[in-house]
Amino acid sequence: MLTCIIRYQIDPTKKAQYEEYARNWGQAIPRCGADLVGYYAPHEGSSTLAYGIYNIPNLADYETYRAKLALDPIGQQNYDFAQREKFLLREDRTFLKLASAPHAIGEPQ
Repeated sequence: MLTCIIRYQIDPTKKAQYEEYARNWGQAIPRCGADLVGYYAPHEGSSTLAYGIYNIPNLADYETYRAKLALDPIGQQNYDFAQREKFLLREDRTFLKLASAPHAIGEPQ
């Protein structure tokens, strides 16, 4: 399993547009095959950093997911919305794999 973390630099005066963008991905991403963890908007601290996080089994599945997302009506509208409103100043995407063992919950110590 891979976790994709998208780090966005956003225009702080357009936080509402980013939040709309995030809500739209909340519908499209799961429908297109990724396990959405969530989209996160600035709250305290930096007013320009935001994140999108989802899981995907592997890079081959990622390519399939991206193709579906490009054809998805909400996905297309969201891409257009971001281009038109220009609230995304930078987007960095990285894929990570879990390096720690799963945390034991409820096991005796």
